[in-house]
Amino acid sequence: MSGLRRALLGLGLLVSSSSSSSSVGWRLRPAALAGSCPAGRWPPLPSRAGHRQPGAAAMQSAAPAQGVKYLGQKEAQAIDQALFEEYKFSVDQLMELAGLSCATAIAKAYPASSFTASQPAVLIVCGPGNNGGDGLVCARHLKMFGYEPTLYYPKRPSKSLFEGLTTQCQKMDIPFLSEFPSEAALIDEVYGLVVDAIFGFSFQGAVREPFGTILGTLEEVTVPIVSIDIPSGWDVEKGNPDGIQPDMLISLTAPKKAAKQFTGRYHFLGGRFVPLALQKKYSLNLPPYPETDCVLQLS
Repeated sequence: MSGLRRALLGLGLLVSSSSSSSSVGWRLRPAALAGSCPAGRWPPLPSRAGHRQPGAAAMQSAAPAQGVKYLGQKEAQAIDQALFEEYKFSVDQLMELAGLSCATAIAKAYPASSFTASQPAVLIVCGPGNNGGDGLVCARHLKMFGYEPTLYYPKRPSKSLFEGLTTQCQKMDIPFLSEFPSEAALIDEVYGLVVDAIFGFSFQGAVREPFGTILGTLEEVTVPIVSIDIPSGWDVEKGNPDGIQPDMLISLTAPKKAAKQFTGRYHFLGGRFVPLALQKKYSLNLPPYPETDCVLQLS
C-alpha cells in the first residue's frame, strides 16, 4: 500500500489519528446486490458508480416537489434571521438538527451495507462557515450510524462552536486529512462517497483557494457526491452547469432556487424545525414529513 494511500485511509497525513480508519472499505456494492430503505425496497436497477435506483415503492413515498417554494438567497437569509431572532434558536441548535438530517438522508440513499467492503468510507469536505459545521455534525452522526468518515477541514474558524465540533469528531476517532488528495482517482479508489459541505446559501463571489482546486478535483470524481443545501460553487439562484454535479442534494429548511437545476438521483429535504407560522409567513408549502422522520425525499 502506497504512503499516500495509507494517508488517505487515516494512517499518515492526519491532524488527528484514528485506529479505526485503517480498515479498507471503499466502493459500493454492485447494483445486483439488493439493499433496503425504510421507504421500501431498492431493487437492482442500472445506476452510476454501483448505487441502486429506488424502486417503485420507494419513489411513491417521495413527496411531489412541484408545490414546494424554492427560495432566493435573500429570502433564505430572512428565514434564518427569523429563526434566530424571533424564535430564539441558536446556531449550534440548528446546526445539530441540520447535520443529523444530512446523515439520516445519506443513510437512506446509501446504506452502509451497500459498500463493497466491510468499512463504508466517506470523505467529508468542510468549508469555513456554517455549511462546514453541518458537515462536522454529519460526520459525527455517520460515525454513530456505522460509517467510516474522514474529514478535510482546511480553513477552521477560531470560534468556540467550531472548535467544539472539531474536538467531538477527534474524540470519536474521526480522522482529519492534512492534505487533500491531488487526483480524483485517489478519491475514487479509497472512498465510496464524498460529502460536499463547503459552501452554503450565503456564498457569493469567486471561489478562493484552496477550494477552487478542491472543487476542480471533485468535478472529476466518479463516486457519488452529496451536497449539503447547495452544490458548492453554484450560484444560489441560477445554479452552475459547469460546476460539480452531485448525485444527491439535501436541501435544508426549504429548497433554494438553484435546486431546480439539480439533475442527480436523490433530492431530500432536511431540517424538520421550521415552525408552522414561519412556513405560512413565507408560503413555503413544505410537504408533511413521514411519521417521525427528520428528512423527506422530494425526488
